[in-house]
Amino acid sequence: MTAGEIAGLIAAVAAVAFVVFCAVPLLKLGRVLEELRIAIRDLGHSSVPILQELKGTVTATNDEISKLSLVTEDVAKVSRNATVVTENAAQLSTLFAATLGGPLIKTAAFTYGVREALKGNTTRRRATR
Repeated sequence: MTAGEIAGLIAAVAAVAFVVFCAVPLLKLGRVLEELRIAIRDLGHSSVPILQELKGTVTATNDEISKLSLVTEDVAKVSRNATVVTENAAQLSTLFAATLGGPLIKTAAFTYGVREALKGNTTRRRATR
């Protein structure tokens, strides 16, 4: 063997060692990529039912929110009507006090005075006997 052949043999062995040295991480990277592909596939298969269930939940929630808005509108209507009734009652009370309150108080005072006057007469008659 000549020196050139020995150098060629050393270069060939070094090239084979370099390829083996680089092949190990490449094989490990291939396994990692295969596991990643399987994990992504499983994630896709398991996420579809979850997303369908989430869609149903969102739809049900939207239905309940629309029902709640109807109830809120009804409560607002009832509140407006209660305000009107309260205002009408206040106006009626004011009207009653203005029209009947004064004369009614005067009549009550007059009848009280008459009763007291009659009691006073009766008391005096008993006292004089």
